Amino acid sequence: MNKAFKALSDPTRRKILEYLKEKDMTAGDIAEYFDISKPSISHHLNILKNANLVLWEKDGQNIVYSLNTTVVQEVMRWFLDFRKEN
Repeated sequence: MNKAFKALSDPTRRKILEYLKEKDMTAGDIAEYFDISKPSISHHLNILKNANLVLWEKDGQNIVYSLNTTVVQEVMRWFLDFRKEN
């Protein structure tokens, strides 16, 4: 869970997750939405992959990324449970 929170601490990574919520995308597709280098996008995607917030699947020469809703739900459940305790 700590890796997920660290990954979510960055606004670029949160925005990537918002885009992936709408549809599965390649790194190139995601990069079109940002004014940063493609290696930077890959770095953010690796952090999201390591936190299990995104899934990836090889499609020919492309890698298609998708939102891992299971982990997102776990994070949301933690927030809701935390809120109930206060």
